[in-house]
Amino acid sequence: MSIKHKAIRGAVWSGIQNWGSQMGSLLIFFVLARLLSPEAFGLVALANVFLAFMRLFLEQGFGHAIIQRQDLEPEHLNTAFWINLASGLLLAAVGVAISAPVAGLFGQPSLTPILQWFSLLFVISALGQVQQSILERRFEYKAIAARWLFATVAGGGVGIAMALLGAGVWSLVGQQIVYEVVGAVTLWLCSDWRPGLQVSMRHFRDLFQVGIHIMGFSYLNFFSTRANEFLVGYFFSPVELGFYTVAQRVLFAMTQLLVQTSRDVALPTFSRLQEDPERFRRAFYLATQLTSAIAMPTFLGMAVLAPELVRVLFGEQWLPAAPLMQILALLGILRSITFFKGSVFVAMGKSSWWFWITVLEAGLNLLGFAIAYRWGIYAVAAASVVQAYIVFPVGQWAVCKLTQDRLGRYLRVFISPLLCAVAMAGAILLVKTVVANALSPLSIILVGTGFGAVLYVGLIRWLAPQLFEQMLDIARVMVSKSSPKVD
Repeated sequence: MSIKHKAIRGAVWSGIQNWGSQMGSLLIFFVLARLLSPEAFGLVALANVFLAFMRLFLEQGFGHAIIQRQDLEPEHLNTAFWINLASGLLLAAVGVAISAPVAGLFGQPSLTPILQWFSLLFVISALGQVQQSILERRFEYKAIAARWLFATVAGGGVGIAMALLGAGVWSLVGQQIVYEVVGAVTLWLCSDWRPGLQVSMRHFRDLFQVGIHIMGFSYLNFFSTRANEFLVGYFFSPVELGFYTVAQRVLFAMTQLLVQTSRDVALPTFSRLQEDPERFRRAFYLATQLTSAIAMPTFLGMAVLAPELVRVLFGEQWLPAAPLMQILALLGILRSITFFKGSVFVAMGKSSWWFWITVLEAGLNLLGFAIAYRWGIYAVAAASVVQAYIVFPVGQWAVCKLTQDRLGRYLRVFISPLLCAVAMAGAILLVKTVVANALSPLSIILVGTGFGAVLYVGLIRWLAPQLFEQMLDIARVMVSKSSPKVD
């Protein structure tokens, strides 16, 4: 089977995984948001920031190294597995030991037992990391889709049941633990690989040479993307963190739905094409253009309809999250263009470039927070958007250097989708203004979405007919499972 065919089949199953798990988790999230208070979400968000930071010491970049490496040997997999497991056990012990001091740092004693239970997730996560990487390397996204779908349904069912029984914040804790356990078990059932005892320092060094840059990137990416949650939790109340978390959660879910499907397949695909610059560049252009052509109108439409979406999906108590969603939608647009740059750097053996760009992002993000926090969480969200747009040309210049192309030529592929998306958003805003007093929030969403979708498709067909044909071609492939044309 050709790389192209594997990539398309992988994209289909990755899409099933992302859309199924994200739609399922969003539905569960909406239900829990109506059953629980913003404060409960804020407390779990604080615990998750701690969990995410500690998890950086667990991942070590071995997963990316396994996917990227051309001459993978059994000893690479065994070495990665046992080091991950040992790290998970150590981190679980450390997490339990420091849970009380961390809760005291935020002035939230009720965080202590939550952090202690979450510490178990380090071991559970370590058991499935190598299995996940092997499946991705083999383009076995059907198994990965099963993992996420089963875990989402099981975790969500437990969380909702606990919320209905009055468990409060523990509903979110139970949901996350069951999600991780079911996910790890499913990976082992879907994969035929089992760890052996052949471990060597040479194979560790092979993985570490790639993983060290990925690990460094992960640390910096945490400070670039998750540090705001930590700082909001420290400087603001759990309720405000709850609003910020909901807005971030919607942004993350939309990114997963619209962009992650393609990125999951991008790294193994780009890695196979690293010796063929022309095919590499065409694959990269096709992936970024098609993804952004879908993501741009979606994020702009979400920004216009954010107040109505919050009322319908979360309830009136979550309305302060609507302006945050509108601000962060601008970040979503940028991510739709830049989401593939990490896959390009890793596939081309330039993960150190990704590291230094993330250094810049993290530094500007912390500087932006230091300037903006005195004006509240809305200013903090705006500062994160400004930081991303400042770094954008630097990252894209580096990508163009690797793909042997000019930055101006690359950016021109996004002009038509962006113009069409802006025109669509303006039209939706106009329609919303006209019918605001006559229709319910749900009706406004349905009318605005339907009108905007028809208008956008018509504009794309008129202004960018080649892109329109490529989108139709991809749609046909996903139905027929045949290979698309790449003009």
